[in-house]
Amino acid sequence: MTSRRINVSVRRRRRREQLHQNNSCSEVKLQQIEENWGAFELQRCACALRHKSCFRTARLVYYINYFEKGDETKTRERPNFIIILADDIGWGDLWTTPFDGTTPWLNMLKLEGKRFTDFHSPASTCSPSRAALLTGRHGLRNGVTHNFAEGSVGGLPLNEMTFAQLLHDAGYYTAMIGKWHLGHNGFDYYLGIPYSNDMGCTDKPGFDLPSCLPCEQSKHSRKRGGCHTKIALPLFENQTIVEQPLDLWDLTGQYAKAAVSQIFTARNRGQSFLLYVALAHMHVPLFHYGFLNVTEKDAYSASLSDMDSLVGSIKLATEAFSMENTLIWFTGDNGPWEQKCQFAGSSGPFVGRWQTSRGGGSAKRTTWEGGHRVPTVVTWPGKISPNTTSNALLSGLDIFPTILSLAGVAPPSDRHYDGLDITNVLLHDSDSGHKSLMHPNSGATGQFGDLQTVRLGRHKAFYITGGAEACGGGSGKPELHDPPLLFDLYKDEAEGSPLDPTSEEYQTVLKEVEREREALLWDIATDNISTADYTITHTAVPCCQPHNPACRCHRVK
Repeated sequence: MTSRRINVSVRRRRRREQLHQNNSCSEVKLQQIEENWGAFELQRCACALRHKSCFRTARLVYYINYFEKGDETKTRERPNFIIILADDIGWGDLWTTPFDGTTPWLNMLKLEGKRFTDFHSPASTCSPSRAALLTGRHGLRNGVTHNFAEGSVGGLPLNEMTFAQLLHDAGYYTAMIGKWHLGHNGFDYYLGIPYSNDMGCTDKPGFDLPSCLPCEQSKHSRKRGGCHTKIALPLFENQTIVEQPLDLWDLTGQYAKAAVSQIFTARNRGQSFLLYVALAHMHVPLFHYGFLNVTEKDAYSASLSDMDSLVGSIKLATEAFSMENTLIWFTGDNGPWEQKCQFAGSSGPFVGRWQTSRGGGSAKRTTWEGGHRVPTVVTWPGKISPNTTSNALLSGLDIFPTILSLAGVAPPSDRHYDGLDITNVLLHDSDSGHKSLMHPNSGATGQFGDLQTVRLGRHKAFYITGGAEACGGGSGKPELHDPPLLFDLYKDEAEGSPLDPTSEEYQTVLKEVEREREALLWDIATDNISTADYTITHTAVPCCQPHNPACRCHRVK
């Protein structure tokens, strides 16, 4: 018997002894997992068996172990990167309640990595936030200032360089799973939805407000009460539609299998890899494991748990392949979609009270904290101190320069960037973040992309407010503020009571806010900027069978 087999046997016995002490793992379950799925899953059984997702994850791990036998992982000097982007997730959805059993895998990431409490999405809605994350540049630079539609001709301008393209050119294997929402993409592999999962009908709709009907049997575009009834939601694999309409209730399983497969592919090639996973969770329509009987009241929690199981599958894959040199970065694209009421997440204490007391929303699409402050954690075994927290002022804009720096890849020098390389924050426990952050208009009052709100240290200035719909329908009166509203977030995280404009503190901070804002706007005006094509045509709507009465196709599973 080889040394490796002896070590596996010893580890298996120890895990079995440990799990005997945990009431959540019965003798029968232990035997089934050990005999059918491999010893590796025993390591996580204690927490995972409290969730139905354990069995789906375990099958994936068995798939991994089957291919792993007799083939040791090749040593790589450059790190692997896994970027996981949740959709419409609230700051208060994760890590705010002690001993919350809804998200054991994400809780594990927090324990093994560094959590960021003052981390912000680059914008407060889908396309602009993703474009800025991928390029490290605000929408006023990269051209993407609002969402693309189902029939959009363009996307992220082709002269904009993403970290995926730069890593690919440097020899990385690149794969993407999930929502793109930026037109064409250049990954080595892609499986996902080209836009949000509410931008098309399905045969078995998920939870939404208003409730949506199943697809009708024709392909002509129609939208009723916010619901698409005749544009079937497509699932793409690379450039081909493989399922239309897709099955929402099977999507998590398909994404998990594809993610594991792509990690295995990169390992087999001996390449460092980038895996970008843009989740459909927690965007409406909500969905979860198909075999769970969940009411509307528990739909959000069930979907959150479903998202967690997908994160767990990805984490297990990296561990099973002995890919310790893998950085996992979990964050969100914007805050919760407040107008969806019980199907929206929680902003925690960041409720935008000044706005909500006057009517209107203060989360997604707005520049209130609830719109862009998102739960974020980064893990990297042996590199990032486990179970640590940083209060540094950071942004999704920082992902671009940071992972390029860690990979030893230089970005193009013919343009300016808005993100920071936060390697020292990750690896050396520095709390040095941004001096200031600009938050763009993302669909509320004002011009798309305008940098209408300024964060400066503990202070935050609003030049315009209102215009976003809240649960119940109120949108708030659009208001211009000259001088701007100014809040002290350290004393007033709910953003309820602005500072007195006549106070010395206000006057001192305002001067610095205006200097920071004017400097950035001048830098953008003199930069190499792009313009996105927002042309829409019905012929650009994805359809797998354009000559048939309805766009319907299903691959053999």
